[in-house]
Amino acid sequence: MNFPQPSVGSADLAWLREKLVLDAEAAGLLDVAFRVVDTPVGPLLLATTPVGLVRVAYVADGSDAVLDELSRRISPRVLDAPRRLDPVVRQLDEYFAGTRTHFDVPLDLRLADGFRREVITRLPEIEYGRTASYAEIAAAAGSPRAVRAVGTACAKNPLPVVVPCHRVVRSDGSMGQYVGGVEAKRALLQLESVA
Repeated sequence: MNFPQPSVGSADLAWLREKLVLDAEAAGLLDVAFRVVDTPVGPLLLATTPVGLVRVAYVADGSDAVLDELSRRISPRVLDAPRRLDPVVRQLDEYFAGTRTHFDVPLDLRLADGFRREVITRLPEIEYGRTASYAEIAAAAGSPRAVRAVGTACAKNPLPVVVPCHRVVRSDGSMGQYVGGVEAKRALLQLESVA
């Protein structure tokens, strides 16, 4: 005997997703909330924990690898919960509109440790519209000879754009590499009128 299958519309799915998020939060089961947003430098995956923003990732090739990393390194309780990231999205929108020069959302730096974390904490000291060399950041982090390690820390920055590793350039003033690609770095520096 065949029974008719109930039809589920997009409004029903949206309601169910929102209910799942609310129930997970209420039960203390939402460890990592994420959302993908379109930006002028490409789609970015944003993830937050109860502590703060934990990951910003360029996801031109998809978000599965980033979500897998979050699941392995933080918690398997990862859920697409866009509203939890509304404050970050608002600040990103303001930044890309040219009306915000720094971010003031809480950060969770658990994905950076050791010297990399020291470098990451120094990057917000580079003012909007300015750049600093890898050597300057190495000195500020207390290891003037660790220029390559600063490059690695910038490449592994878990919070690009928000923690401005794009403002770190080579000593000769050339751009150097960037986690989101050279074109994204150029676009961010042009937005900030550095390039």
